Amino acid sequence: MNTGLQPVLRILLRSFSLAVACVLPVGLQAAGSEHLGIAGIRLEFFAFGLTLLGVALLHKHTLAVSLSGLVLMVLVRLLQGDGDWMLRHLLGHEGHAGEWLSLLNLFGLLMGFTLLTWHFEASHLPKVLPKYLPKDWRGGLVLLFGVMVISSFLDNIAAAVIGGTLAASLYGGRVHIAYIASIIAASNAGGAGSVVGDTTTTLMWIDGVPPVKILPAFIASLGAFAIFGPLGAIAQHRHQPMQLPEGDTVKLEPARLLIVFLILAAAIAANWALGLPALGVWAAILVGALIRKTAFSELREALPGSVFLIALVSAASLVPVEELPSASWQFTLALGFVSAVFDNIPLTKLCIVQGGYDWALLAYAVGFGGSMMWFGSSAGVALSNLYPESRSALKYLRHAWFIILAYLAGFFLQYHLAGWHPYEHRQPAAGVEQSAPAHP
Repeated sequence: MNTGLQPVLRILLRSFSLAVACVLPVGLQAAGSEHLGIAGIRLEFFAFGLTLLGVALLHKHTLAVSLSGLVLMVLVRLLQGDGDWMLRHLLGHEGHAGEWLSLLNLFGLLMGFTLLTWHFEASHLPKVLPKYLPKDWRGGLVLLFGVMVISSFLDNIAAAVIGGTLAASLYGGRVHIAYIASIIAASNAGGAGSVVGDTTTTLMWIDGVPPVKILPAFIASLGAFAIFGPLGAIAQHRHQPMQLPEGDTVKLEPARLLIVFLILAAAIAANWALGLPALGVWAAILVGALIRKTAFSELREALPGSVFLIALVSAASLVPVEELPSASWQFTLALGFVSAVFDNIPLTKLCIVQGGYDWALLAYAVGFGGSMMWFGSSAGVALSNLYPESRSALKYLRHAWFIILAYLAGFFLQYHLAGWHPYEHRQPAAGVEQSAPAHP
């Protein structure tokens, strides 16, 4: 039987063979040493760096590259003698949930939002919407702002997918890479100041950072939007103007819109109550299937892209980053650029453990910073399922250079207006004096 899983399995087998061929000679040469490495740098950093380089340059083979990178990271960890650590990391230990839960949640969201997109398109709203938007470049700007607003109360993956689906309909499928990048940036900007809008801010909130400490990140988000919003909308208008509606014969499907609303509401409720928005998404999808026929066959097309992201995130979580420089605004600024190529979830976890950050500035940096590269955020990877042409790192940087400028403008706007205010979110243990927070 020809299913979407068979190509993934074939690629996995080839990736495993390639990874073994790469790492085994190095492991044999370094057998008996405490750590495998080059010039004092552990081999895991080189393995993950090669994975990111492969994703950036071999954009037509990203699934094979990510799976190869994951297998390579696992083999290196085994050669380091970290087999027990990987089991605890995956399954959990000492009362902490394992990585499997985060990966399962992410996979469920990616696959579930594929069906949300299908229901949204079937509602015919994308065909009706042009009647209510400005027909020039301002229409694209309004759409980007709407994506940012949606992302403030919904996961940024859903906001990006909704924006990408609307753009495909409004522009006849001819969506410029600059506008694709702007949709990604808008979804990440909207989630930066909300504890329910992004996984990184949710992690901060769960660990004890008050939502009010993250709220000022919207200052930076609005500053960034003032740059990437108009530039992205103008580039799209020049590439392909917004199309007029096909007439008054197109009618909305209220039942489909109801299903979309149920999926979004269930995601928010499950995220607040359980920290598992994917559970709410799939519960609503099954309920929706009782209301209207659901094209579950769409999941076959979404499977390779979802597996790619899971493999990349899993590989990133195996990088042995045990120490970070002292918390400061300079290092926070640098973390934004790191998050463009390195999964921001493990970065955020490390910062939470370290403490002493201005959490709003950090939320913007690790959240919006991922917009500077298409695979720098889960929203970007999810949108690349709709627009595979965006998977070229060189094209992305060439046409969406202004995202970097927007990141810097937003960061320094917030730093200038709100300053640097580190906050220790954990109370010290009884009888233990708490050290002063780090200042630049």
